[in-house]
This record gives sequence, C-alpha cells and structure tokens, in this order.
Amino acid sequence: MKKSIVIALLALLSYNTTNAQKLNLVELKQKSQNPIFHHLDKAIPTPAFELQGYWVWGSSVIKGKDGKYHMYVSRFPKSLPFHPGWMVASEIVHAVSEAPQGPYKFSDVALSARGAQFWDGRSTHNPRITKYHNKYYLFYMGSTHPFVDPTYKQLTLDSPWCIVARSNKRIGVAIADSPYGPWKRFNEPIIETEPNTFFSFLTSNPSPIIQNDGSVVMIFKGRQYLNNSTYSDMALGIAYAPSATGPYKVLNHEQPIFQVNGQGEAEDPFLWKDRKGYHVIFKDHVGKYTGEKGGGVMAHSKDGIHWTLDKDPKAYSKTIEWNNGIIKTQGQLERPFILFEHGKPAYIFFATMDGPGGFENATRSWNMVIPLH
Repeated sequence: MKKSIVIALLALLSYNTTNAQKLNLVELKQKSQNPIFHHLDKAIPTPAFELQGYWVWGSSVIKGKDGKYHMYVSRFPKSLPFHPGWMVASEIVHAVSEAPQGPYKFSDVALSARGAQFWDGRSTHNPRITKYHNKYYLFYMGSTHPFVDPTYKQLTLDSPWCIVARSNKRIGVAIADSPYGPWKRFNEPIIETEPNTFFSFLTSNPSPIIQNDGSVVMIFKGRQYLNNSTYSDMALGIAYAPSATGPYKVLNHEQPIFQVNGQGEAEDPFLWKDRKGYHVIFKDHVGKYTGEKGGGVMAHSKDGIHWTLDKDPKAYSKTIEWNNGIIKTQGQLERPFILFEHGKPAYIFFATMDGPGGFENATRSWNMVIPLH
C-alpha cells in the first residue's frame, strides 16, 4: 500500500514538474519580444538528418535549381568519441529532401579526407552553404594532423591528435557549379591565424553572407595563444573580403566584436542581412547574455562592426517544445542555422544530442528543425 502511494506521488510530482516546465517555456515564448524566440513553433520530432553508425552535427541548407533542398552536414564515425572525434575524422556530407523540414536522405560526400599534407586533409567541419550567381560556395573549418588514426581510448582532449588538430583549425571555402559537386578545394585557408590577435591560435565557425556586389561579410570564432602554451576562451570577430575567395581582412582593428571579458564566451554564430542591417544569433556558452548556458543570443548592427544586443536578447532555449506534446531539455543544442523562404525566416535547424548534457554522455546525435511562424 505504501509503495503504491509513493509511486503515485512520484508520478504526480513528475507530471506537475513537466507541466510547470511546459507552461514556463510556452509563457516565455509568448511574452518574448525577440524576433526569433517569439516565433518558434513546436519542434518536429523526426530528425531532419541522422545517420546510423555516425555522429552527425551542424547543418546548413539551401534550395537548389531542381526545387529540392540540399543539406550539408558534418559526420564522423562512432568508433571515436564525439568530442574530440570531430577534430580528427569529420567529413562534410550532402543530403537531399523534397521538403525544407526534411527528413534529408544521404546523397554523397562533399568534402572528404584528402591527406595529412593538406591544411584540411584530416577533418572538414562547420559547413555553411551559400550561392552567388551560378556558383555554390561551401564555407567550412578544416584541420590536419600527421598521426595514424587513433583508437577510441587513445583519442582524448590531451592526446597528441587533439592538441595538434585543434591548433590547426582554419576556415576555408570550396566552390561548385551544382549542389552535387564536384567541389573545387584550395590549398590554402581563407582566414589564417595572426600573431598577437584574438585569433592567433585558431579560426573556426564561419558564418558568411555574400552581398549583392559579391563581397563577403563573415562572423567567425577565434582563440588566441596565452603565454605561448595555452589558449584563450572563444570570441567572435568579423571579416570582410571583396569576393568569396578573398583576400579577407579582419575588421574592428582585429578585435572581437563580442568581448570575452565581462560577457563570457560565444560561439556558433549565424549571420544574416536585411534592409534593417545585419543580425546574428549565437550560442551563449556560459549564460552571461541570456542567463541560460547554451541558450541563444540575438544582436543587431548597422555596419557589421558595432553590435547591440536585442532588447529581449534570448533567441532560443535548450529546452524544446516538441509537437508530440513533450517538453525536454536537450543534452546539447548547437550550430543554429536559419533557412529563409521568400525572404523570411522559415525554419531554424540545430545540431542536438540526447543525454543529460556533456558530449561524453550522449548515445546519439542528429540535426533537428523547428518551424518559425
């Protein structure tokens, strides 16, 4: 009898907690004045993209001339730990769907490993697809290392594979006439590191827009060397080039546009432009902007250099309202990407995983999508 009462009380507590969480999230979205958070619909439970035997991560989507939707997404084998497996064994693959929300079916490998002698020879990651005139431009992070492939147990954050691959992270671009490739790759990255800057250690997380004249404005992530032996927290900077292939110049006197000191780390930017100016959402890594670690921040700029946080800066939460009635906080929620339809934000894609949080606690990862209304 007592056992039955305890079970009933636990069930009631769980029900009340879930309902309170749901009401809180729904109320937050309804009351929000943020242009993204307020318009988030219920998430679609079916993964936009998932691949058996692989970890998959951030995606980027474009509509092709064929009327189909083309996704570029990172994958790397589950024979390696998620983190830092992506640093040493990721490749960018291409998937296709008839509908913007998916699900997307694997089509081909867009950017594969091509040898340790290339700057992007062992890992390609962080895809961002865009188009200008009749060319497709695939921006990404690449890295390399000179070692034989590691085993699951060998690959740790302080292993030689990770140390070297992390320090070799650079931003590049590949070009094709079709979403199916073939992709022309280059022997040099487009944004290198520079001594005595916030990006002296690595460059990563490219989020570009190609403007009407063909010039490129790009937000990217950098880290700097500290005492020549350790590296800094993550910061976001802005770069400009007259064309997609460069040359790129880091603006704002090679200073971050979002300072780490006093504001906390930031990563995973998504940049876009409209008649009002430039806009960005990015991951609030430590919760300094939104109060939620891993939540999303929104900011605006007239020139791409001077940024102001949105008056209601929270753009998304790690807690998701699914259209099957479930409310759940995701283990991780990263790499936001907004797909525009008819000039308006229509869908927001995320890389996500199960578990209680922390890359080491997940059993699966996938790319999910939330419609915007």
